[in-house]
Amino acid sequence: MPDDTFIIDDDDRYSRFRLIHWWDQDRLSRAKILVVGAGALGNEVLKNLALLGVGHILVVDFDKIEKSNLTRSVLFRSRDRGRTKAEVAAEALRDLNPHIRVTAIHGNVLTDIGLGVFRDVNVVIGCLDNRESRLWVNRSCWKVTTPWIDGGIEVINGVVKVFTPPDSACYECGMTENDYRLINLRYSCPLLRQEDLQSGKVPTAPTISSMIGGLQTQEALKLVHAIKVPGGEALVYNGVANQFYRTRYQHRDDCLSHETYPEPVELPFRAGTHTASELFAAVREHFGEGRLQIVLDRDLVVSVNCDQCGTNRRVMKPLALVAMSQGMCPECNEMARPEIVHSIESDSDLVGQKLGDLGIAPYDIVRVAGCHKEQTFLLGGDRDAVMSEGNG
Repeated sequence: MPDDTFIIDDDDRYSRFRLIHWWDQDRLSRAKILVVGAGALGNEVLKNLALLGVGHILVVDFDKIEKSNLTRSVLFRSRDRGRTKAEVAAEALRDLNPHIRVTAIHGNVLTDIGLGVFRDVNVVIGCLDNRESRLWVNRSCWKVTTPWIDGGIEVINGVVKVFTPPDSACYECGMTENDYRLINLRYSCPLLRQEDLQSGKVPTAPTISSMIGGLQTQEALKLVHAIKVPGGEALVYNGVANQFYRTRYQHRDDCLSHETYPEPVELPFRAGTHTASELFAAVREHFGEGRLQIVLDRDLVVSVNCDQCGTNRRVMKPLALVAMSQGMCPECNEMARPEIVHSIESDSDLVGQKLGDLGIAPYDIVRVAGCHKEQTFLLGGDRDAVMSEGNG
């Protein structure tokens, strides 16, 4: 038998993939991919990743399955109504391919996903329906230099964008004044979130979900295989005319998303267990004497204070989670003033609070600043709980 004979093993699940000359199934089996959003587009991406044999898929979504999801989501069934999208999607993926790991996280990407997750994965795929979450994913990926692929769909049109930090243009580089205005519209004059602007429903057909989800997965496949993918570009599809065109974003030197964290020092700390005071004590050796501060990635609403009647109410939640209705004074029904902090000083009266109560997510990377230097610290004690299959 010639030495170059290629034998197809029909017992090998991935035998047909291996016929592709550049294919490396071992790379895929070692890969970790985070999918943010498990709606119509997320369903298609997740299904594709499972069929490809991606070794560890993490899926994040804070929503539950409704009847309207069933016409556009291949992983959901009528019996799943009322259950969380992330967990149902994870169960379906394990059924599709029992050889992969799937972590389901029922949570909000703005507040519940630590930078350690973004750091540990090879690629992030965004299947989101709002600019605020896209901007957050973009900034998170830039901080830890993880490439990410954004997808958007409407009716039978769609777009795929690939971003490769720290070198390419990013999602924020392509944002317009109107994009910022629409994000700001979600917040009222006292800076609290308005509920009635949260639930915009975008009409889509399942056909465009399949097409854009397939393109997103294919770009991720190339990134995992180290095939060069142009970053800072968008592939736009017009479903009415059946036309594609490509556009490149201009790299903005003053873009606020272009912040990259240094390699973090790992600590055996957990957001839900350790306090800010304990963190300051543990990192003191890196800074010497002087006052320290934790620089918060998420603005923290400490309290809402009514100037009209003097009523003060403790909140202790990230700004993204505090609705306008929670800013109303229960005594006089006037709009109260939120007390918002952006950092925690080492002599603050908040140092006794758990890190999680300060808006720091499990398995996050915490930035601490001293008089003359800054350093980042990974809450490594959360890793196993966050990255396990049992999460959710």
